[in-house]
Amino acid sequence: MQTLLLWLFYISSFYAFIPGMISRIFGYRVFRKGIKRTEFALTFDDGPDPRYTPQLLDLLKQYDAKATFFVVGAHAEQNPEIIKRMYDEGHLIGIHNYVHKTNWLMRPATVKQQIKRTGDIIYSITGERSTYYRPPWGIVNLFDFSKRSQVQIVLWSAMFGDWKEKLGAERLTEKLLTKLGPGEVMLLHDCGTTLGADPKAPEHMLIALERMLEEARKRGLRSIRVDEMIEQVQKSPIQQLSFSKRLVVGLWLVWEQCFQFMFRINTIAPADPFLHYRLRKYQGDPVQMDNGERLVKGDKIIELHIDNRQLFELGVHSRSSAQLAIRMIRRMEKDLPVLAERIATDLDLAEAKALYGVSMINRGPEKFGFMVLDLPDGWFARSTKFYLSILLSVIHPSGGARLKVRSEVLVPKMMLMPVSQLLDQMNQQRPQKQVKSRERIREEELSLEAELPGATVVH
Repeated sequence: MQTLLLWLFYISSFYAFIPGMISRIFGYRVFRKGIKRTEFALTFDDGPDPRYTPQLLDLLKQYDAKATFFVVGAHAEQNPEIIKRMYDEGHLIGIHNYVHKTNWLMRPATVKQQIKRTGDIIYSITGERSTYYRPPWGIVNLFDFSKRSQVQIVLWSAMFGDWKEKLGAERLTEKLLTKLGPGEVMLLHDCGTTLGADPKAPEHMLIALERMLEEARKRGLRSIRVDEMIEQVQKSPIQQLSFSKRLVVGLWLVWEQCFQFMFRINTIAPADPFLHYRLRKYQGDPVQMDNGERLVKGDKIIELHIDNRQLFELGVHSRSSAQLAIRMIRRMEKDLPVLAERIATDLDLAEAKALYGVSMINRGPEKFGFMVLDLPDGWFARSTKFYLSILLSVIHPSGGARLKVRSEVLVPKMMLMPVSQLLDQMNQQRPQKQVKSRERIREEELSLEAELPGATVVH
């Protein structure tokens, strides 16, 4: 019996769990996020619903937003007029199986039949074949990867739990606005009859979605269909990279997520991250900074980290080193004032003596007041150069060729700026600790005794 259970575990792992993890973490053979321009993608699962989907279509029409609907075949069969309206109003219709059942519990032939049946229903209503597929709950099995020639599997980059009524419109709005940004593929639900969902949950979704669409309009963002976003990605320079380079980038981005989690890294602008930071103690040699302050081991510093995904995308979309430097300078100009405001309202951050960072792309930081210094020779400097050299060969517009030209100047540098200098530049001041004097405390105690004569104050 124990052997049988062990074999069932192995089979289920290779058939379902491992493929699911690979698709979620590495995006293997699935589409889940676009490139950063001015577009995001709204996707809706489990419909159409005769009550909520028409309201949703009205809302999308009001904001001239296009969306992608992954419909359950049985629901489409019962509501053909809604499917026709989706199609006529320019939305993309994808497949979400004929019934909302996980692919982990179905044989490959059954999944294939579910997809075909739903596709036939969509075709009979619209006259157009759908080639976009989202498995229920985004769960794929081993054989789903082989369907790439017939359908494009689409997952998502942001999910909000909007199928639960208790989330509420206010909290859902906050979550939507937090993730609103270019390239995001957002998963929402226009039906509350699915197993595990609350029947009235779409009411809250519609309220939150309208608020988000209003904010998107203010930010100059618009929702497009998933097929348009996929086309953008296919034309991107990223797709010209070799498989090995894409693998390096994929591992690099996974490592960044782990690093941010382990060391509790904060982000200056979560909706469009570029600069991350953490407060820590300086561990290097003493440094005399430009304002006369001396940075020594043990002093608090604000360590800056550039977002790896942003850095990669800036690199592959830049035609030259100069253009890459200019784009990075523009992003720094946007984020440093926000960081200064945060320091001016945070006592812990205000105790830091300097901003600190290490980078091999170090053209332009002097513009902001950073000192650029050589790292002391040693294990840290050599390992950092090796690590950054590999990444630079992927990120830099000239690729590996850049490493062969003037390679002696391609060394990691340490960048420092006194926190006081940043605050002065941004017209901010350090927050002051509110410390009560002993006399003031005694006055308050006496006042309390007078107001509450029956109370006893113990000193």
